[in-house]
Amino acid sequence: MISSKLPKIFYGGDYNPEQWDEATHREDLRMFKLAGIDIATVNVFAWALSQPDEATYNFAWLDELIDSLHANGTYVCLATSTAAHPAWMAKRYPDVLRTDADGRKRKFGGRHNSCPNSPTYRKYAVRIAEKLAQRYKDHPAVIVWHVSNEFGGDCYCDNCEKAFRVWLRERYGTLDKLNRAWNTNFWGHTFYDWDEIVLPNNLSEHWGENNSTFQGISLDYSRFNSDSMLECYKLEHAVIKKNIPDSVITTNLMGFFKQLDYFKWAKELDIVSWDNYPGLQTPVSYTAMAHDLMRGLKGGDPFMLMEQTPSQQNWQPYNSLKRPGVMRLWSYQAVAHGADTVMFFQLRRSVGACEKYHGAVIEHVGHENTRVFREVSELGRELGDLGDRLLDSRLPAKVAILFDWENWWAVEKSSGPTVALNYVDQIHKYYKSFYDRNVQVDIVGVDSDFGKYDVLVAPVLYMVKPGTADQLETFVKNGGTFLTTFFSGIVNESDLVTTGGYPGELRKLLGIWVEETDALFPDMRNKIVVNGEFGGLNGQYECGMLCDLLHTEGAETLAEYGEDFYQGMPVLTRNAYGEGQAYYVASDPEQSFLDGLLAQLCVDKGVEPLLDTPEGVEVTKRVKDGEEFLFVMNHNAEASTYELGGSCTNLLNGDALSGSTVIAGRDVQILSPIK
Repeated sequence: MISSKLPKIFYGGDYNPEQWDEATHREDLRMFKLAGIDIATVNVFAWALSQPDEATYNFAWLDELIDSLHANGTYVCLATSTAAHPAWMAKRYPDVLRTDADGRKRKFGGRHNSCPNSPTYRKYAVRIAEKLAQRYKDHPAVIVWHVSNEFGGDCYCDNCEKAFRVWLRERYGTLDKLNRAWNTNFWGHTFYDWDEIVLPNNLSEHWGENNSTFQGISLDYSRFNSDSMLECYKLEHAVIKKNIPDSVITTNLMGFFKQLDYFKWAKELDIVSWDNYPGLQTPVSYTAMAHDLMRGLKGGDPFMLMEQTPSQQNWQPYNSLKRPGVMRLWSYQAVAHGADTVMFFQLRRSVGACEKYHGAVIEHVGHENTRVFREVSELGRELGDLGDRLLDSRLPAKVAILFDWENWWAVEKSSGPTVALNYVDQIHKYYKSFYDRNVQVDIVGVDSDFGKYDVLVAPVLYMVKPGTADQLETFVKNGGTFLTTFFSGIVNESDLVTTGGYPGELRKLLGIWVEETDALFPDMRNKIVVNGEFGGLNGQYECGMLCDLLHTEGAETLAEYGEDFYQGMPVLTRNAYGEGQAYYVASDPEQSFLDGLLAQLCVDKGVEPLLDTPEGVEVTKRVKDGEEFLFVMNHNAEASTYELGGSCTNLLNGDALSGSTVIAGRDVQILSPIK
């Protein structure tokens, strides 16, 4: 568990009492008790309050706050406050300010305006983190440490440019190796001195967010930018660990956030935490996938749900309220996918600035007689009753989807073949087929252990890193089922094309050769014609966006294109390799085709759904010490009925259930088998 001091699912969230008077804070403490709030994240943006100048530190206010929370029975997730540098620092040391992609130096304001390669920022960030660690290392209330907040953004200042050159020296060693990796003979880019290298921005290689004349340079900048911010995190992490060796340290991630390679970051986190902010129209399968990604970052370990809104957000175009029951439902969805905390932003609404309309446990009216507070209190009671029953349980999965941040960067900075290709959307399309079937999925990185899965899917595996092809061949040779898609096996880790025919290093495994790729306009479609019947697939299906024109080299053709000059060419192939099979989907098919295909792959490998439920009813399973916990979540507004094999107890109300079972609209059941 995260802390033996609080042996239950943590319940609380971000709290900013520095924005309020003492009387309001005392009232908050009373209401925390009513709601079952047992942890507060504090000091997230209070650097300026604690350090009014270079030499002065004032933690008296924080002492009083943490002491009062502890006296109230509320534990503390203590942030280092380094997410927002003070105004005096920006005035005296402008190197802490970022430079944007157009070369403009920022002024003080907003958030994340700190250059990650500023020596000044790093010095003062480490210093305040150390002072906090030294001051509160023995405080009984502090059980988690929170470095900065939602790392992100980029910088193109002179400090970053110099640091980029150092980073490149460490990566390549010599300019000859760098020139080969970047293919600099193209457009006369050959470098003869490290100082000739400039950052890729809108003044050099870029135009706009996803356009670059030199993808190799841009790809390395993305790696460097992620590493630069990670280095800032690691500096604070190290100084806290030096003072508190057994501390639990994290920073809040943001799901499918493009700028940072979270698989690399996760190695430095004691526990993964993240902020979940779906909109009213976000598919619930997408939210489930994001939870699974966060769980997958550390090989299936439980994670912290650090932030969600209890009611509405403030930064989306349309900030709808969560309908009655949805806050509870989505909170349990996080737990169902591996969260051991349920936490909110924020505990009390701000009265000014851009987050004053962001939802909170305590609304502007200031009392407990609100719909939101009643729902929060009821959930707090349930989580209290669950105690430590679910803590440290794991989600067993026999299916995995391969996800790679560097592949994401490379795919979407590629000049062609289509602007319509969105890597995360492709991942979600395949994930959704398993989700709708109630088949649990792990989201894994390229250095994960593939051997513990029966089915491995890697949509748009454009970049094949060193060793990955060998890993995949071993997985299939040993009996695994592997599936990949169009635009896979094209380049190496430097975004250089693997010559000799697509899909490059995957060609032997897949038993195919891709000669050309056709990019269709949005209103153009082709057809997939299934040869005979394969599983539940038969007849014709639509496909589009990209169509690979391929030849088989040992693979079996299961379906062909139905139209255009490549009518009759393979669009779905299967290759026997060792004891296993490797599939290739050569176009972007309609969802029903994927549903049938992936269902058959599961049937072939004996991967059964957890339950057969109506559309909109999600099921997951967590296991602890041999005991299974089945989460059934109805995302529909109306009641649904499903068949439950065996007899179970609903841990949320004690009901015994079996056979034909009804679940109310937007309700949750946590089922433990009756033995």
